[in-house]
Amino acid sequence: MIQIDISEQRLELLYTWKIARSASDYKTNFFVRISDGKIQAIGEVAPNVRYGENSDLILAQFEALKNKALSQISNHSELMSLFQQVSTCNSLRFGIESAFVNYWSAKEGISVPQYLGIAPCSKVFTTFTMPIMPIGEMCAFYEAHHLQRFKSIKLKINAENGYDALKEISKVAKQHFMIDGNEAFLNPEEVLKYIDFLKDYPVLFLEQPMPAAQVSDYCYLKPKSNILLMGDESITDQPDMDAIAAQFHGVNMKLQKAGGYVNGLRILNEARKRNLKTMIGCMVETSVGIASAMHLCEKVDFVDLDGFLILKEEPFGLAVENEGALVFQSPIVPKIS
Repeated sequence: MIQIDISEQRLELLYTWKIARSASDYKTNFFVRISDGKIQAIGEVAPNVRYGENSDLILAQFEALKNKALSQISNHSELMSLFQQVSTCNSLRFGIESAFVNYWSAKEGISVPQYLGIAPCSKVFTTFTMPIMPIGEMCAFYEAHHLQRFKSIKLKINAENGYDALKEISKVAKQHFMIDGNEAFLNPEEVLKYIDFLKDYPVLFLEQPMPAAQVSDYCYLKPKSNILLMGDESITDQPDMDAIAAQFHGVNMKLQKAGGYVNGLRILNEARKRNLKTMIGCMVETSVGIASAMHLCEKVDFVDLDGFLILKEEPFGLAVENEGALVFQSPIVPKIS
């Protein structure tokens, strides 16, 4: 029988991570570890307060799963059945599923992509995200962090700073931009005005400018937008993909929100069936979560997997970044001492 446990770890950030709705200087994530005495595997849980996830919920749900014989799970179908029996939030589902997939892959002597039946991805080029900060600090931040090495820069904005932020960073940044509103705009007319401003800059897309609940506003906005609209907060574990296609030109799938590899792949495939652009994103995560997401990056249109680059200390070293490219640094299944 395997042993499975969960531990909590506070991750200090290099700088204040500010987006339209919140700001933080650290992140608390959890790590699910599985061991049979020979093989050890790990998965990461990055709770998202936007969806009501917190430390107490993670620990309570993990205990409930253990009480339902989580350690006796022997295959993927049994794990999915257990998740149906015990209420489990998306980030915990992913942390547990990824730990099991890493374990089963190692036990079978195959890679995670082989286990999932997908093409492997050995090198991934990520964007780098700049948080909201005083406009006068943006250029110095860009230069201090040597951000010219990335092929694109993602800007976190709100409705107030979106214009000045892009004007300012364009003084030093010559890459393409991804603009992320994190639901900051109130109505489509505000967004259309901003989109008109964006036409003079090399912008790849505008991500989730309005709250996810404003479905009719997005349906109104999409045909009027002359740049790509990407859904993020609107994409959780069970999105209505026909409704999403009516609102957006593409989807940002995050494994912590999708609740696992299998469902994340399903969302990507359903998006492609509707000719939507695909993106893989992340939360603030260590290289455990980032490496997990890297497995799925073959054939996606956009990659935003820089969440481990803003940590003061990255404790696992499963992936590293070099000139904007992410590469696997360690064996696919990390050995935990």
